[in-house]
Amino acid sequence: MRICVLGAGAWGTALAVNAAARHTVTLWGRDAAQIQAMAAARENARYLPGVALPPSLDLLAGDALAAVAHADLVIVATPMAALREQLGKLRDMACPVAWLSKGVEPAIANSGEEGLLAHEIQARVAPRLFAGVLSGPSFALEVAQGRPTALVAASPHASVREALVSAFHGPALRVYANEDIVGVEIGGAVKNVLAIATGLADGLSLGLNARAALITRGLAEMTRFGAALGARPDTFMGLSGLGDLVLTATGDLSRNRKVGLLLAQGLTLEQAVNSLGHVAEGVYCARTVVQRARHLGVEMPIASSVVALLDGRVRPAEAVAELMGREPGVESA
Repeated sequence: MRICVLGAGAWGTALAVNAAARHTVTLWGRDAAQIQAMAAARENARYLPGVALPPSLDLLAGDALAAVAHADLVIVATPMAALREQLGKLRDMACPVAWLSKGVEPAIANSGEEGLLAHEIQARVAPRLFAGVLSGPSFALEVAQGRPTALVAASPHASVREALVSAFHGPALRVYANEDIVGVEIGGAVKNVLAIATGLADGLSLGLNARAALITRGLAEMTRFGAALGARPDTFMGLSGLGDLVLTATGDLSRNRKVGLLLAQGLTLEQAVNSLGHVAEGVYCARTVVQRARHLGVEMPIASSVVALLDGRVRPAEAVAELMGREPGVESA
């Protein structure tokens, strides 16, 4: 299979490295200088230092459409903010296209639309594509190192699911197919917001009880939100829901968790984000998630507290006090 990965960040590079052992893989990057440096060192020193790029992996910059011209599968490995532009360029592709982006696009001013999930963006800018998402609990470094990982290939099209399984299922990487692209994308977006809350609680040394409560009640918020958008509730008990939430909320490699930890230490949001060197999608999609949930009549108190914290309307300890001061409720709600 000929695979082209568009985006030479950590996750795009990790998947390209993983697949290059079994397929013909091209890794494209928009920064020609970065690609040239990677080709010379056979390493992505900026995003995955210490991980050797296999000799069979081709590196390319320049025209993205030229890079994908002969591909059997295209993987878009960009942050959410760049997804609309890339999908627009790929709108006439005949082969399957899948994205790795996890988040919600901010609402476009005066468009009359709420912030969109990735598949909703694709439906508007590239409706003829056979497309889907590859998601699940995965740190790029561990995938690049060949450590055991399980992912979900979600699409309404069987051909896309089958292409993703064929491309990436291997000895250290299991890929499960799922038709519920709505649920899989919501899990990938909302878990980042909840990881900021869990990092905050850990940074304030609130204890393991608090962490367990935040993860569990956060999962309930995610499920309510997803069900309101037509997702299957059982999707959130799988890899792209509970699995990705646990990893992102507790793992030391989680950028969103790190944001919460740094805010608890007294750093400003700008200082916290600048210290990462990578995109923390939860920072950028938290407000949009809460706005869309409110429009649907879905209550998301943990996510709402994260937004208040990111906006500077409450301090870390006040955000916790707000959550603990809520009226009693029933667990099934």
